[in-house]
Amino acid sequence: MGSFRYRARGAGGDLVEGLLEAPSKEAVAMQLQASDLTPVEIAEVSRDINVGALLRGSFGRRGKVEIDDLILFCRQMNTLTRAGVPLMRGLRGLIETTRKPVLAQTLKAVCEDIESGRELSVALARHPLIFPTLLISMVQVGENTGKLDDTFNQVAIYLTREKEALDRIKQAMRYPTFVTIAIGIAMAVLSLFVIPTFEKVFSRLGAELPLPTRIILGVSRFSVSYWPYLLLGLVLLLLGVRQFVRSPGGRLLWHRVKLRLPIVGSILLRATLTRFARAFAMSFSAGVPLVQALNLTARAVDNVYVEGRLDLMRNGIERGDTLTRSARTTGMFTPLVLQMLAVGEETGAVDQMMLEVAEFYEREVDYDLKNLTSAIEPILIIFIGGMVLVLALGVFLPMWNLSQVMR
Repeated sequence: MGSFRYRARGAGGDLVEGLLEAPSKEAVAMQLQASDLTPVEIAEVSRDINVGALLRGSFGRRGKVEIDDLILFCRQMNTLTRAGVPLMRGLRGLIETTRKPVLAQTLKAVCEDIESGRELSVALARHPLIFPTLLISMVQVGENTGKLDDTFNQVAIYLTREKEALDRIKQAMRYPTFVTIAIGIAMAVLSLFVIPTFEKVFSRLGAELPLPTRIILGVSRFSVSYWPYLLLGLVLLLLGVRQFVRSPGGRLLWHRVKLRLPIVGSILLRATLTRFARAFAMSFSAGVPLVQALNLTARAVDNVYVEGRLDLMRNGIERGDTLTRSARTTGMFTPLVLQMLAVGEETGAVDQMMLEVAEFYEREVDYDLKNLTSAIEPILIIFIGGMVLVLALGVFLPMWNLSQVMR
């Protein structure tokens, strides 16, 4: 499924613009013709920015829209709509108080679109780089059901929990990263400044340095002599990996592999299942059709591999399979999720069961993140011990041999 921006003429000749999701341009044209619209222009747009991309900081630079801005926007809209403030008046108030110029300009464009007769969801959909697909679809449902305030409140809660999960992951990885960088700097200082001093002393005395020290010195000389080439090679390697990960095949491979990494892979998988369960429950409870809810959820999980599994699940439902049977064929869901889906289908409370799954995995992920440092410590200790052993052999063996040579 892709996103296509279209321009079409109505029966009276009026110009209509909008955004549709469809497999191809031909499918968009068929949908427009079925609505008595004559297509004028159909163009595929870049993939909508989803929640995960926002959380990763793709728009986290100065002057760009961040996840905090979207959360604040949703909370303010919830307050204004619940208080009965007219939509245009509320949006113009937000334009005057928002702290981001980009968001203010976007809201001005949204107000102009609403004044020209477009609905709020259609106006928001014209800015896919600012507003995620899930937010736009939920606003559309809120407009149809007359519960726009509840919609903004649900989206704000969803985005807040996503941000909190990412912050916990960053906090858990801070200590191991700091220790690794500190040890690396210590090794570089000893190799470049301390150990070469022993070489000068030993050369004057006509003695030979120990093998571990000679190895460290060899690495140090090679690094000093060829550092421009090493730096260029490192930059090219990073650029190559980055380009590979950005390619469709590389991105799919990386998103699949990171769910199977030792220690953190299990946490990432359960966090992804939490995101799926909460987004699906929110869409389903708001009245979004099942197939469309799965499509929205696939875009919200921020994992191409999981998105492909959800597409298979959606295709199974379109063929007439049940929700549980389609989920089982993907091979991605845990027995708990499958069991809760089955109970939800039997009782007609799929959204409630998915919320239970989200809360259960949220507690598990939160517990594992708090203990992530303890889980990484054994590996970190072995790694640091190996580096310290190399440094000890490189530094203390020459000192011991030097005392023998002096005698």
